[in-house]
Amino acid sequence: MTHERCEGNKELLVYKICDLYLRFQARWDELSEKGLGEQLKLWQRYLSHCPELWEKQVSCYAEEGFDWRAIAKERVLPHLAERRPAMERAREVLHRLIGPVCLKAQERLGLDFEVLFVIYVGMGCGAGWATELCEKPACLLGLENIAELGWLEEDMLSALLAHELGHLLHGMWRKRAGLEGLEEHTDPFWQLYIEGFAQRCEHLIGGKETWHEAGGQPGWLDWCRKSKGRLAALFLEKTGKGDARDFFGSWSAIEGRSQTGYFLGHEMIKGWEKGATLREIAVLPAEEVRRRAKKCLARLAAEDALP
Repeated sequence: MTHERCEGNKELLVYKICDLYLRFQARWDELSEKGLGEQLKLWQRYLSHCPELWEKQVSCYAEEGFDWRAIAKERVLPHLAERRPAMERAREVLHRLIGPVCLKAQERLGLDFEVLFVIYVGMGCGAGWATELCEKPACLLGLENIAELGWLEEDMLSALLAHELGHLLHGMWRKRAGLEGLEEHTDPFWQLYIEGFAQRCEHLIGGKETWHEAGGQPGWLDWCRKSKGRLAALFLEKTGKGDARDFFGSWSAIEGRSQTGYFLGHEMIKGWEKGATLREIAVLPAEEVRRRAKKCLARLAAEDALP
């Protein structure tokens, strides 16, 4: 565990980095020579050194009705060898960027609490995950997903870090206002709200519009902009059937484009800013979020349907 400080215009901001990659690397030779069954056991032993991190990932899949073992055997373990150079590249860049991005978040959005960054090889739960670990605000950085997505350049990883800090700021502002946390609601309109909010924070922290989700998807942003009304209509249609997962995550897609929910959510939040500050939007009650989100999407869908 390393403790770092970055100095801004205000008081010193402290963050911590817990880098579990070297522990993975130490087991790599043994891991790479085994079959999938034995690899799974050895890899589980590597991750179990941080029980709370392990439990979060298992629970993540269980809540979605998936078996983590099947996911690991199919989507993660068979690709670790080919993705190892990319993971090492991403790890190097992350160490270089975490401090400067924290400083920007402090100066531009008032980040004023300690953040724990965990760099690890996980089971595919996400390139970035804003949560709590050891009762501290934490940003989990899954090198296996980062490598899979090809997010290896500084601009993409800066944007990813800013996005996750946006989630942590959102959660802290709600906590200080005495409201429920981000992970206490799971319906699609809530997810659209929190991802759109983090995307807006990503742009504000970075000082420009960055869409790290578009990496590896040529024409993604132009397509999303042209398809905004149709995306809104599809979101309403799919939530009516109880499932909007195709809008989020790199393993799902809408007409061949993944993670379109981030664009749609951002457009919604940016529209709300015409009548409220970002902090006011951050502390909306859950039912008000759902009401506003449905109204906004219905309006976007209707505009697209006009002749």
